[in-house]
Amino acid sequence: MEITIKGDKEFDDVPSLKSKALRINLNENIYGTFAEIGAGQETCRHFFRAGGASGTIAKAMSAYDKDFSDAIYGAEEDGRYVTEARLRKMLIHEMNLIETRLTREKNPNKIFFTYANTVATIDFAKQYKGHGWVGIKYQVEAGGGYNEIILHIRFKETDARLQQETLGILGTNLIYGAFYKYNEPKKLLRYLYDHLDKDQLEIDTINFSGPVFKNVDNRLMSLQLVKNGMTDAVMFGPDGTNVLPAKVFYKKNILALRGSFRPVTKVNMAMYEKSYQMFTNENKVDKDNTVVVFEITLSNLRAEGEIDEQDFMDRADLLCALGQSVMISNFQEYYKVVEYFSKYTKARMGLAMGVSNLVDIFDEKYYRHLSGGILEAFGKLFFKDLKVYLYPMLDPKTGELLNSDNLKVYPRMKELYKFFKYNGKVVDIEDYDTSIMNIFSREILDMIDNGERGWEDKLPEGTSDLIKDYRLFGYTRKPLKPLSIKKRIKN
Repeated sequence: MEITIKGDKEFDDVPSLKSKALRINLNENIYGTFAEIGAGQETCRHFFRAGGASGTIAKAMSAYDKDFSDAIYGAEEDGRYVTEARLRKMLIHEMNLIETRLTREKNPNKIFFTYANTVATIDFAKQYKGHGWVGIKYQVEAGGGYNEIILHIRFKETDARLQQETLGILGTNLIYGAFYKYNEPKKLLRYLYDHLDKDQLEIDTINFSGPVFKNVDNRLMSLQLVKNGMTDAVMFGPDGTNVLPAKVFYKKNILALRGSFRPVTKVNMAMYEKSYQMFTNENKVDKDNTVVVFEITLSNLRAEGEIDEQDFMDRADLLCALGQSVMISNFQEYYKVVEYFSKYTKARMGLAMGVSNLVDIFDEKYYRHLSGGILEAFGKLFFKDLKVYLYPMLDPKTGELLNSDNLKVYPRMKELYKFFKYNGKVVDIEDYDTSIMNIFSREILDMIDNGERGWEDKLPEGTSDLIKDYRLFGYTRKPLKPLSIKKRIKN
């Protein structure tokens, strides 16, 4: 019997890596393969060292040579190897081999799995720290359907050997979590960092699929990544699926709109449409190579100190229904958003915002944590080829139209503001509609909560129907996938 002493507190007892691997090895039914490309046989090494691996590992392999890899899994159209498509091919191919070579007649109780990764560790010049795709395809009962967990990682360490060891730990945590924590996906995410530090590894995309994850919303799992500090930003497309930010932003022109979008209004969409038109008319901007993203900061998702996941889903549904991509970030300051985009592209960037947001940018109190203060922040914000597209507003007290020419910044910041204005870093959106400038999201939300009428015309066409149909913002949500607004309007 375990001894307890007065004053003991309960805590999560994290199993050692050896204990995790050994528990799986000692299960006579769990049986599968390891296919690891790019960073050694680091994951299966933990299972071999734990003992009893012969009852778990049917095969462990690497196909480091590109020609061998293409011969086994098929060549990719883009010629790349560290991609989600390559990982999925690996999982499918290896699982097909298991089912072909291990008949159910001889193995009626076996639970099959295949673990795979395709990884590029840090280069010799240490310019690119490395990244990879990691995944597992597995059953939880013999003959049952297959489940998948696929994630993308970025290494933060600057030594290839350390990155290899980190990958092995992550892989062991993933396999263990897949079998023994699948009923609690949120906890499974946190357990991926057992025996790891967040300074070692970033997980910026994860997707769950299969029978045991049929009720999992991958967008909420993405939110957990940001909430848990596993990554700074996640993104999903208009169809509501998680997408890898690096893939979307790579070498693209980027136009970003930040807001609460609670709910999205006619003003938000007017700002988007007019700024997009101006942005794509720039000389160096190719419309076909341009990405628009609506960004919501984590601070805008908090309610009474906690993230309101229902509120998050409501906003995401509306923006996705309008055909937009959504990014959830941990960036409170605008310059951090620009720094993030700069990791993936050197092309032009644009920020669309209202007058009040621009005034806040020129408030020194937001930059006291920086050694260089506001000058350091602005150096990062405007260093790249960036413009701010400013949507005017009506002064609530005087009714005066405020734009870049007459907005009031803090007195000490006037000359700094004039510098950026003079150099064309701040430009006005001149094609605007004054009749919608008195629309504010918070007022519409209050009207909805109070059961008032008249808010419908303040939203983009079809949005009010979506809110009513799915009882968004405080009402009971129907467990159905929303139709796109375009489809609703058409019907």
